[in-house]
Amino acid sequence: MAEPVNPRDIVLLVDDSPEALGFLTEALEQSGFSVLIATSGNAALNIADRITPDIILLDAVMPGMDGFDTCVRLKANASVTQVPVVFMTGLTETEHVVRALEAGGVDYLTKPINIDELRARIRVHLSNARSAQSARVALDAAGRHLLAVRGDGGVRWSTPQATRLVNAATGSDDGLAVVTARIAEWMRQREKHGSGQGSFTLQQAGQTGLQISYLGAIGANEYLFRLTAENGMSDDEMLRQHFLLTQRESEVLLWIAKGKSNRDIGEILGLSARTVTKHLEQIYVKLGVENRASAAVKATQVLHGI
Repeated sequence: MAEPVNPRDIVLLVDDSPEALGFLTEALEQSGFSVLIATSGNAALNIADRITPDIILLDAVMPGMDGFDTCVRLKANASVTQVPVVFMTGLTETEHVVRALEAGGVDYLTKPINIDELRARIRVHLSNARSAQSARVALDAAGRHLLAVRGDGGVRWSTPQATRLVNAATGSDDGLAVVTARIAEWMRQREKHGSGQGSFTLQQAGQTGLQISYLGAIGANEYLFRLTAENGMSDDEMLRQHFLLTQRESEVLLWIAKGKSNRDIGEILGLSARTVTKHLEQIYVKLGVENRASAAVKATQVLHGI
């Protein structure tokens, strides 16, 4: 009996065989999926440019552009980067399995396809993809400066905070290209010399230094880095630039992060308690929080680069 599937789950089915397309399309639609059909690699690329599927089933052996090259080109599309790709083929040699995974695939099914096994694997990969997306959303909300790359240095994903930090550190709107080129070089040296952990600094002339710390592998061909600004800015200057605060607001927020009460802050800065309260009201609005505890957490995250 077919298991119910969220109707929003879209499968992009790529195969040059009409028989395989007919068989798989019927089985997948009966399982509750919406199915998009492509009979070639180019057709798959055209569809992916217009609609982002939830999962891609890709035949490895096709005339013209084969499945391996198709996968590489699909993964170069930012909207498809996180979409799981499952290869389908009659090829079973280890070199083909390795090539499929290196191209960006997450799984490999041999033909003839067992529909029950296919359903089970689709369910697992959809669940994994959603969990990964939820983790990235959580990281974004937490303000973490994290960047995940492939083994060749290409970007898997970057939190918005990391992208902003990179652009500020490089003085460019395309700072990720500079950083990932440096990461790719570092990873080549790491592979050559066999070092597992480490960090390095990217320093552009006249720009803030950027410390890039390797945190480890988090998936197939996915490596995580933490980014930290190396600069001579004072803590209140960091807060002022990050949250677009006034100088006085940044000073108040800094003391909030240090656990001081409104009365203490007033005495330190020579302000009345009412003025401190007014500054706090503006700080809450600019940080998108509702209380001093949340403001303190956000300030601490910026100050410690987490």
